Amino acid sequence: MKNNTEIKNIAVQAIELEAQSVQNLIGRINDDFVDVIHEILALKGRVIVTGIGKSAIIAQKIVATLNSTGTPSIFLHAADAIHGDLGIVQQNDLIIAISKSGNTPEIKVLVPFLKQSENKLVAIVGNTTSFLAQHADYILDTTVKREACPNNLAPTSSTTAQLVMGDALAVVLQECREFSDRDFAKYHPGGALGKQLYLKVGDLSELNGRPAVGADTPVRQIIIAITQDRLGATAVIEQEHIIGIITDGDIRRMLESYDDLSHITAKDIMGKNPKSIDKLELAVNALSIMRTHNITQLLVTNEDKYVGIIHIQDLLKEGII
Repeated sequence: MKNNTEIKNIAVQAIELEAQSVQNLIGRINDDFVDVIHEILALKGRVIVTGIGKSAIIAQKIVATLNSTGTPSIFLHAADAIHGDLGIVQQNDLIIAISKSGNTPEIKVLVPFLKQSENKLVAIVGNTTSFLAQHADYILDTTVKREACPNNLAPTSSTTAQLVMGDALAVVLQECREFSDRDFAKYHPGGALGKQLYLKVGDLSELNGRPAVGADTPVRQIIIAITQDRLGATAVIEQEHIIGIITDGDIRRMLESYDDLSHITAKDIMGKNPKSIDKLELAVNALSIMRTHNITQLLVTNEDKYVGIIHIQDLLKEGII
């Protein structure tokens, strides 16, 4: 059993080896890489990414990244391809084949069939003299000096290099297409990420009540307005315009400051110039305002008119926080 220091040293060595493998890719971003970018940008079909073993797993990740950043892509397992799935490949598609050795039996069987269809073939390969490299139209070199595996066997540094090369392709394509956060949101409608990019303040505030009191509203009615919608606050309105906000914190401070509450009205305890946000703003912007000012509610407006309240709990329920 290794002691604690040895365990840490082994982990650091593995990270250093993989980091060096990634660093070495910088000098391999060559004309072939540029040409592949132009080929994909002009592509009328899809990018088909294939591989075997651990490279197949990397291929799936690259496909996911390309799809999410605006490049239509499909994963094709090399073994399945030679047993019927080759029909996935269409005339206008470009194929990226990933392999460390470039000489696996499946790759050797698959490549000639890919070449018959005259599709452009890109090799992300760790052996530039391999069968795959020799038959590819473009070579993206992901050769590594050694794996992080102590036996130099398990794909570790090599698969990391493959993944980073794929990410480099995806990022460049994204920049070339001027793929914006709005575009990104179209492909990520589910989960917290998508909600940050498309969920509007009004989508949440419309589900809440619209508590409001006038400047002369007495304390009892203020408390009812605050508690009935469980938003912890109410707007103070005068001629349809917001003049203040009263929170449950204001109520507590009032109770500490006054013995006789009979004469207290909204204008005596309200906070003036309350923070607000337009209902068309992104909900994530509401979170930013709340964090900046250390508050839990925001008044919501539409063309400067009060339309409701958004609470930090609304954001929490949607997973935005």
